[in-house]
Amino acid sequence: QVQLVESGGGLVQPGGSLRLSCAVSGSIFSIYAMGWYRQAPGNRRELVATIASGGSTNYADSVKGRFTISRDNAKNTVWLQMNSLKPEDTAVYYCNADLSDFHYRRAHYWGQGTQVTVSS
Repeated sequence: QVQLVESGGGLVQPGGSLRLSCAVSGSIFSIYAMGWYRQAPGNRRELVATIASGGSTNYADSVKGRFTISRDNAKNTVWLQMNSLKPEDTAVYYCNADLSDFHYRRAHYWGQGTQVTVSS
């Protein structure tokens, strides 16, 4: 089965950096796009950044200039480099993949989430 596993979260001080990773495994035919979303307590899950298989990226306005999404298509892995972190970045970060499995079933898959806490 398709699985997404995130790692790299933790506690950092404001202005610090973290690098999140997400590895996709399973019987995958094609990954069309991957992305990072986050959900803070009491809030809706929101888009942080996405990257298509061709490399095009999109970022939420709140993270532009601070976060960078990248991917290795061969490894089915996506990273999120987070710099200049702010307390408002505190959230559970979820990896998402828009993909088709070998039965040509297209769906979005979610990782289990990794906690990012920005606090002094």
